[in-house]
Amino acid sequence: MIRVTLAFVVVGLTIAAVSAQTESSRPRDPAWTAPADASGRVNPLASRPQLSAGGKKLFGQRCRTCHGDDRRGTDRAPDLTSPAVQAQTDGALYWKISGGNSRAGMPSFSFLPEPQRWQLVLYLRDGAISADSSLHFRDTP
Repeated sequence: MIRVTLAFVVVGLTIAAVSAQTESSRPRDPAWTAPADASGRVNPLASRPQLSAGGKKLFGQRCRTCHGDDRRGTDRAPDLTSPAVQAQTDGALYWKISGGNSRAGMPSFSFLPEPQRWQLVLYLRDGAISADSSLHFRDTP
């Protein structure tokens, strides 16, 4: 009887440990869509991909707490590397960053200057689905 109970405890602890390691991200809100005029906006920085480094710094300061160091989401916010997010236009992403979504807990970042919000969009596009998702922000000043 003790062996059977011990076996169940070990199995339960193993399942709990594996579940903790494979934390899934919060699902995105499919009803949160940008209006057509916002979706049609073109990133004025698109021809300057080197500016995504500024977006990375901003992401580390403003977004990683919820979206994770690697942009793959947490229990607080969705995975920004997912095909559903990456399929959205730059204008739609800019609109979402600017206005936020109070129903889902996404704050508005309209207080950031417009070029910085566009830099965030560049960063979301920059290697978002790379195999080397070893992004770390601990050294970001």
